Amino acid sequence: MEHFIVSARKYRPETFDDVVGQKAITNTLENAIKNNHLAQALLFTGPRGVGKTTCARILAKKINQQATEDKEEEDFAFNIFELDAASNNSVDDIRNLIDQVRIPPQVGSYKVYIIDEVHMLSSAAFNAFLKTLEEPPKHAIFILATTEKHKIIPTILSRCQIFDFKRITVNDAKEYLAHIVKNEGVEAEDGALHIIAQKADGAMRDALSIYDRVVSFSGNKLTREAVTENLNVLDYEVYFTSTHFILENKIPELLVQFNEILSKGFDGNHYIAGLASHFRDLLVCKDQATIALLEVGEETKGKYFEQSQKASQEFLLQAIELANECDLKYRASKNQRLLVELSLMQLASITFDGEKKKSKHFIIPAKNFVSITPASKEMIETNEHPKNATNNTKPTEFVKQDQPQELQVQEKQAPVISASAEEKPVKKKTSGLSIKSIQRKKEIEAIKKGKAEKEEVKLDNKFSENQALAAWDEYIKRLQKNGQKILASILATDTPTLNDKILKIILPNSTMKVELERAKGPVIKFLRKRLNNSYVDIEIEVNETAAKKYVFTGRDKFEKMVEKNPMLEKLRITFDLDIK
Repeated sequence: MEHFIVSARKYRPETFDDVVGQKAITNTLENAIKNNHLAQALLFTGPRGVGKTTCARILAKKINQQATEDKEEEDFAFNIFELDAASNNSVDDIRNLIDQVRIPPQVGSYKVYIIDEVHMLSSAAFNAFLKTLEEPPKHAIFILATTEKHKIIPTILSRCQIFDFKRITVNDAKEYLAHIVKNEGVEAEDGALHIIAQKADGAMRDALSIYDRVVSFSGNKLTREAVTENLNVLDYEVYFTSTHFILENKIPELLVQFNEILSKGFDGNHYIAGLASHFRDLLVCKDQATIALLEVGEETKGKYFEQSQKASQEFLLQAIELANECDLKYRASKNQRLLVELSLMQLASITFDGEKKKSKHFIIPAKNFVSITPASKEMIETNEHPKNATNNTKPTEFVKQDQPQELQVQEKQAPVISASAEEKPVKKKTSGLSIKSIQRKKEIEAIKKGKAEKEEVKLDNKFSENQALAAWDEYIKRLQKNGQKILASILATDTPTLNDKILKIILPNSTMKVELERAKGPVIKFLRKRLNNSYVDIEIEVNETAAKKYVFTGRDKFEKMVEKNPMLEKLRITFDLDIK
């Protein structure tokens, strides 16, 4: 059986040209070697699996090759020393390294020391390394590699030339995987490679490990369905279907789909976060200028563009906000499934106008209804008075013209057909759907609107700060009387100050500010009425330090009293009292 070599080792880059996604750094290092402008202490930092150690090894080899042009094929392995700081992080390990640094190389011009995971060194080891790192021998070059630059002490950072390695983009990772697939003779769909590159999350080593795993599962033919099944990831088709249900307001189908996703072992948080990303991608497709931000294949781009045309920008912005809010609340929720289901129902209701409102049903006494006879029907349709009717009566009207004859209708006045002479006169009533009644209703509304506009006169009476505070206290007492104690306590938290016509109140926290903002309208309305000034307003500020002067518990109150009279503490100790 032939020994298997994982792709991450088999396809480890041998030259700077083979390094994926770090062109800026590799060009800088090549030019520094070529121009003899290379620092003696380098720090390679960045996420895992992006090529830090690989670039360090290529650089270590290339330094000596450049200095000895007649031996370019030699790898100078004896001149390269690798130290794993995760397991060699003591002061003694660094001292042994310093002792080796003093000895010049036997072959080549430089000795290169690669210290991987350098952030794992202890503080004492860092301090022991400082002097050597600042003034190394001419033949020594140090390359430090780490994933956590913030854990390295500043005195080390200041002595190094820092190179920040970036995450590998999805397209770069996919292109490199396509190169490997071609070499290995494996057939792979573009969508399958895209999912692997996306799952790797910017780490090329992870992408190669995932590739090995998927090939073991699928053999020499990689399909998008097989990769999705093996990696147990939610395919973008799931989100396309979910968005279709949301846009069509199909809540039952959406909930059934979510149940199927959960039954396959997926996390609800993963699903809702992916749905938010899907909405973001649809929003990106709405504008030609941002479509380049979409890291998917051309075929998938077409699907995104097609669905983005069915969703408005307002819908997508609101959907992203709802999905993101659910994502933030997910960890703290005690019923996580219900939280996601509620969010899905809210999403599916964004574009739902609701049922058409039914016309108002008028409740009318039975004596005011009459049956329609052929004669009366003819009278109503021609809108004429019956010949035997008295002068003070009017015909009845249909509620709806397309209703059958058997339905009863409402009279404008007491009917002559069925009413007796002794019957009391009935007050004039207007049908809810007659044309005249609709016109009359509009006239009444216009008259009311005109009166309201006339009555709304801007007042600008002068008032003093004492008058404003008196009105403020009066409103607090009214709130307490009505049982609104929380709002009353918020208003009583601080005595407002008057600046022109604006009352400024300072609150100790933002929660109280939000509560007061909600009830701000009625407060301003009351103050304007009391002070006879239409320009009165409230300004709310938050000062966290102000919270210290407010007491809430019995212990807080007692400590405040002790500050004014220390003898109270002595009294408490003498009688062995307990404060609750």
